[in-house]
Amino acid sequence: MEIPRVILKPGKEQSLQRFHPWIFSGAIKSVSSMPDEGQLVEVWSSEAKFLAVGHFASGSISVRVLSFQPLTVDDNFWHTRIFDALELRKRLGLYPNDSTNIFRLIHGEGDGLPGLIVDIYGSTAVMQCHSVGMYLSRNAIAAAIAEAMPDTITSVYDKSSGTLPYRERFKPVDGYILGNDKPKESYLEYGNRYSISWVEGQKTGFFIDQRENRFLLQRYAKDMRVLNTFGYTGGFSVSALRGGASEVVTVDSSATAIALANANVELNFGADAPHTGIIMDTFEYLRTCNRSFDIIVLDPPAFAKHNEALRNALQAYKRLNLAAIRRLKPGGLLFTFSCSQVVSKTDFRNAVFSACAISGRQASILHQLSQPADHPVNIYHPEGEYLKGLVIRLL
Repeated sequence: MEIPRVILKPGKEQSLQRFHPWIFSGAIKSVSSMPDEGQLVEVWSSEAKFLAVGHFASGSISVRVLSFQPLTVDDNFWHTRIFDALELRKRLGLYPNDSTNIFRLIHGEGDGLPGLIVDIYGSTAVMQCHSVGMYLSRNAIAAAIAEAMPDTITSVYDKSSGTLPYRERFKPVDGYILGNDKPKESYLEYGNRYSISWVEGQKTGFFIDQRENRFLLQRYAKDMRVLNTFGYTGGFSVSALRGGASEVVTVDSSATAIALANANVELNFGADAPHTGIIMDTFEYLRTCNRSFDIIVLDPPAFAKHNEALRNALQAYKRLNLAAIRRLKPGGLLFTFSCSQVVSKTDFRNAVFSACAISGRQASILHQLSQPADHPVNIYHPEGEYLKGLVIRLL
């Protein structure tokens, strides 16, 4: 069957020549025959020059590019891309081992597979499709994952019901594509154990992107009183306790999240660990608590998911960081993050700068943080660099 051709308007090929993997609807002059949602298309310039092949979509991002060279997207394509991604993780020391068996195998554009996320939890791969093209290829992708990791992966779980566009049309249902491994008692990250459910948890079950930042906190935590806000399953709390924190307080507005955090602390340190879980809005807790801390972690959900919300989001980051700074002891450390893709590093840093300035305290940046190497950023697709963070010492 002939692959439909997407013809670009004159001059609109420039972003593709710079290897940006998205084509927006406004750049398209015509389509040779209207493709189905998720169908493979070839992209050509107005001067009849081949530019790319990718998945078609009817939204503002009309094509997500799989290759800038002509190729056939078949089983061999999926095997090659997934094997390449796995080789990188092996070089990073992230192939499941006695210390860590949680990592990201596929990170969308960063691994040349836009619209696809795959996380590994022990013997299970959990897949999320953010494009219809990837969703329609999920069986081939699952087979390639199992082939790439034959001694490790026994199950592949598809969790695309909350991420797939046009869900009303495709009616995705989460479930196993291969195998049927139920979540085990715990999974390992730098020796810390976490109870994780990809069936019920947020994202694919755990926020893997904070792995290295949790480990950094562990190095600073000895004998410190630590406040972990927006704590979810208590990842930063467990790391702080592993580092020897004298006390850890976890705050989250969700009772379910606090129950998970408490359970993970107990899983690692027993029922007598110096940890308190508090069900409360973080802004409210910082406003009303009458104590101070040596280290505060601010890891909120995305305050802005689109540009129209950016201004309000930056004000929220400023207010949040100022409230935390006011609860930090002299010499204390602030671990502060933003996972909002539309918030740039500069915007976030300026918001934190404003909070420090209003507080009237001297501040020094010790670390500038980002997502780990198993969440690679395509250099031609800076939008993929969503996580940014700072570790600041306040005098």
